[in-house]
Amino acid sequence: MTDTSRPTRTASAIDAIADAYVQTTARLNPLAATAMGLAGYDHLMTDFSPAGHEALAQAAREVLAALENAEPVDDVDRVTVAAMRERIGLELELHAADEFLGQLNNIASPVQELRDIFDLMPTDTPEQWANIAARLEALPTAIAGVVESLRLAASRGRVAARRQVDECVRQATELAGPESFFTTYVRGETVDAALAAADDAAELGSRLEGGAAAARAAYGDLATFLRDELAPLAPEQDAFGRERYQLWSRYFLGATVDLEETYEWGLAELDRVVAEQEDVAAQIAGEGATVEQAVAVLDEDPARKLEGTQALRAWMQETADGAITALDGVHFDIPEPLHTLECMIAPTQTGGIYYTGPSDDFTRPGRMWWSVPPGVTTFNTWREKTTVYHEGVPGHHLQVAQAVYERETLNSWRRLACWVSGHGEGWALYAERLMADLGFLDDPGDRLGMLDGQRMRAARVVFDIGVHLGLPCPERWGGGVWDADKAFEFLKANVNMPEGFVRFEWNRYLGWAGQAPSYKIGQRLWEGARDDALAALKAQGAEPDLKEFHARALALGSVGLDVLREALA
Repeated sequence: MTDTSRPTRTASAIDAIADAYVQTTARLNPLAATAMGLAGYDHLMTDFSPAGHEALAQAAREVLAALENAEPVDDVDRVTVAAMRERIGLELELHAADEFLGQLNNIASPVQELRDIFDLMPTDTPEQWANIAARLEALPTAIAGVVESLRLAASRGRVAARRQVDECVRQATELAGPESFFTTYVRGETVDAALAAADDAAELGSRLEGGAAAARAAYGDLATFLRDELAPLAPEQDAFGRERYQLWSRYFLGATVDLEETYEWGLAELDRVVAEQEDVAAQIAGEGATVEQAVAVLDEDPARKLEGTQALRAWMQETADGAITALDGVHFDIPEPLHTLECMIAPTQTGGIYYTGPSDDFTRPGRMWWSVPPGVTTFNTWREKTTVYHEGVPGHHLQVAQAVYERETLNSWRRLACWVSGHGEGWALYAERLMADLGFLDDPGDRLGMLDGQRMRAARVVFDIGVHLGLPCPERWGGGVWDADKAFEFLKANVNMPEGFVRFEWNRYLGWAGQAPSYKIGQRLWEGARDDALAALKAQGAEPDLKEFHARALALGSVGLDVLREALA
């Protein structure tokens, strides 16, 4: 939809370059097209072989060359050029270092991507299920490409740590088994309804069953390769080392930070959050109460408990809708299409909570997903209200969907394709703290929940930089040099979650270096950009306006945090 009251902008030559690059990316990486919500690619499969990686890299080189000869016509163009050079340039650095070719970890590698994409595919019509069948049928070729890439990376000395290989073996084996996601995915009420409307129901049903069987077999082959061929080559050491870590840190932040200074800041920030937690704990459980005692009081409060996933989903939806209503027109101006945010129970059971953005035309709305672990039936609202704000409004949904909505100003690369973790996750943490500052977390239990999350994110800065750079470990956490074992005990002491969740996160940080700290470091950089922008206005004699700052910042879309700071200055 077009809002005629909004300012319009004539597309420039740089916009044309960016838009063409999105179409090239969609053609070479159809899974990314599905994630962006671009129609026409859902039946196609990405090439994960070395040739596929090289084709994407060549497209990146060509678009950077095209930008060299293009002249910006306005500030929008200048931000586009800066953002594309920063993002695409880093992707080429990672490609040259074989980081993409050999990527393997427990949460964000082709092992997970090839399964998770099916969560985003529409399932309402026979035609949509035919797309799913085609993608299932293509999955064995995609996995063969993954194996080829991992094998080539290994020949060049780039093999993930043994811990990550073993975890991917476990996941692949599960996806190959009789209780595989693929088995249940092609059965059930949703597919039955679509098949009932299909002219070729028997043929389509057969394709889906055959595709699911092929997918299971392909994951079985992958598990065998990982276990028998790659695992013996995998190093036992988890740490990435400084050179690799600095590269990934720049990629996830879109900024270069002093890693030692940031590590020391992380330690200080952790202490600050713990002190704030202790103050709130006294409000909940009495003077001198520990955080653990306050948590016990909150967990026993029946008014803060939900039973069953349907009650959880309903509460998520009510909380998310309430935030949109309360904030719109007061602290933010929220466009009408963004008022729809669907809260979902995910088909997976890994324990994560995440957001997926709307499609380009908003026919697929933004969605907040909760992946509930097996056997978990009771949920505590005090822990999770801040999570709803993080994933919904004013967090990811407002941020991501606002960028999609900016069709009149931003090209498709800015709206759909660019995602910088430090910008996105940093904004979501900024949004949590903002909701506390605006009074939405005045209840001591809800505030303790927000601080609980902030404590975990501060601990991740210490963990991630400390372990991967081999920095000195404070005596209170074991002394000597940080390693995986000390880091696990450190996490258990600072993450108020079941041990299974802590272990998954521990493994994630070990295998996905630089990503987890981007949340808290991103928040720090967002707050710095805000303070600088408002101070500049005040120095010019203008009245600082937080609502206007947020509108300007969100209208930029997702960009690297260095680019953000320069654009807002």
